[in-house]
Amino acid sequence: MPTASDLQLQLDLLRQRMASAARRADARCTAPPPPRAPLESCIPGGAVENAAGTHYQTGKLFEHFRRYGSLDISELAALPHDFLDGISSTGIPPASPLQWAFLDTETTGLSGGSGTCAFLIGLGKITPEGFRVRQYFMRDYGEEASALDALAADLEGVQVLVTYNGKSFDLPLLETRYRLARRQPPFTHIPHLDLLHGARRLWRLRLESCSLIHLESRILGLTREGDVAGALIPNIYFDYLRSGSAARLSPVFHHNVLDIVTLAALTAVVPAAFRETSLRGNSPQDGARPGTVAGCRLGVLNTGTALCGQATVRHPAEMVSLGRWLRSEGRLEQALEMFRRATAAVLPDDLLFRALWDAAAIEKKLGRHEAAIALYTDLAACRNPHRIAALEELAKHYEHREHNWAMALEFTQTALECESTGALKRRHARLLRRQAARG
Repeated sequence: MPTASDLQLQLDLLRQRMASAARRADARCTAPPPPRAPLESCIPGGAVENAAGTHYQTGKLFEHFRRYGSLDISELAALPHDFLDGISSTGIPPASPLQWAFLDTETTGLSGGSGTCAFLIGLGKITPEGFRVRQYFMRDYGEEASALDALAADLEGVQVLVTYNGKSFDLPLLETRYRLARRQPPFTHIPHLDLLHGARRLWRLRLESCSLIHLESRILGLTREGDVAGALIPNIYFDYLRSGSAARLSPVFHHNVLDIVTLAALTAVVPAAFRETSLRGNSPQDGARPGTVAGCRLGVLNTGTALCGQATVRHPAEMVSLGRWLRSEGRLEQALEMFRRATAAVLPDDLLFRALWDAAAIEKKLGRHEAAIALYTDLAACRNPHRIAALEELAKHYEHREHNWAMALEFTQTALECESTGALKRRHARLLRRQAARG
């Protein structure tokens, strides 16, 4: 057991540590606060006044002769008016790219709800000079109404609004803020394209993530510098409200600008792939080849997909994704063509078997049973996730169409050896009865 002298020694050490901590705390309290960095010195811009009050506003222009990764900024203005038609389930009416707008927000929280507000709103537009981004910033909560009014004014005349996950997050959040400010949301009558859904349909089988920053790296070939993680942005804004120092805000504005320009660049890529499937097989117009968009320049991406002019989908995983989308749209012949192109290329086994299965299902639905049987036979010949289902399809074909009980029984028995299910057992018993009756 410790002696009294040991306990006294420990108490003395503890008192010394407490006294040292108190001296350090007193020094921090008496030290002068760090100098505040005014907003104007960190973010070039200025206060803007309107009927609702005042807010801070800044802007940035990407000139038309500049490149953004694999994209020439000038290509955006050259996109056809009907370029976005077909990528959205609701349909996007034809409109000049100069009447498109690209929106992204930075918010005080990532969960949404009435307590979350968009302290920074970015709006990008294609102009003859290039791509221009305007940002509306709340220096405090009292400037929200002014920023919302300025955004609504700049959305006048916009024919198409493009976002990335805006359908689930940005627009519902902004609509809530407009209603809390007793204002009519300006998005009600503007056709909206959420590019996230098209990007997922195109790349989810190929890429591990379809986040905007990941696509920026993998598709546009860009690596961000001086950026800030999105999860840290709310805390940076709260720190600005407490301290009044804007020293840490510059990366937040930079992050918002890059998100908007990347969104615009991907808008020149994703619809091109879906547009190619719509134009494939049509007669050329205005000197364009089938499957191309007339009047646009060619900018080839590192993925093999071309911007604007020739939207050639070359990656097999993208072909499978487009084939599945076309099948869901009821465009079976075009979907079948995509699956054929994919299976003729080098595919991972899981995608190859999926493409073969989807192609067989389309052939069967189109009444081309011989082609379907050939694909089902390939799938039944080796171990894969669709083997049992393919054996069942072969058994159904020989039972119901060929009335060949022996062949149907053979495929059923093979399927039972792989997996014993109630449906297979019932089919096996029925085929045995039919074969015995015929014998």
